[in-house]
Amino acid sequence: MKAMRYTLEQLNTMSADAFTAALSGIFEHSPWVAVEAAGKRPYASIDALHKTMAGIVEAAGEDKQLALINAHPELAGKAAVRGELTEESTREQSGAGLSQCTQEEFDKLQSLNRAYREKFGFPFILAVRGYDRHGIIANFESRVNNSRADEMRASLDQIYRIARFRLDDLAGA
Repeated sequence: MKAMRYTLEQLNTMSADAFTAALSGIFEHSPWVAVEAAGKRPYASIDALHKTMAGIVEAAGEDKQLALINAHPELAGKAAVRGELTEESTREQSGAGLSQCTQEEFDKLQSLNRAYREKFGFPFILAVRGYDRHGIIANFESRVNNSRADEMRASLDQIYRIARFRLDDLAGA
């Protein structure tokens, strides 16, 4: 199913509730970002909207940031296997070829998901657009050796990339 598209003018002039509903999927299971962004309109560009939304997350504090990170599914994880991903995550993971993993690749991703979550306490986040499954696995293998602080920062930066892709899909040129 193709997502609804909006113009910047429509986003700037719709009711706060409609804005929140339209942008509730930009940050995975975290409509609070869209709620706060609704009160900061109008936006001069999609770039300005994205920067504002990222700034809302940056200012939210570690507890809310961790909740946002934990709202993301594991790559090729249990939610994907059970068909429980959001429409956005399903499209993104499928587009990166994760739905075509060999059994060996799937097992490797499951092992990496476990090791990463055990070490950091949250799921591995990667904006998978532009990656194939081999690149995703290589990125995963290199990041599992980072510090928790580095991975918190990397996860948020990846979430901002995901949000930008989603915003561009929703209202980009």
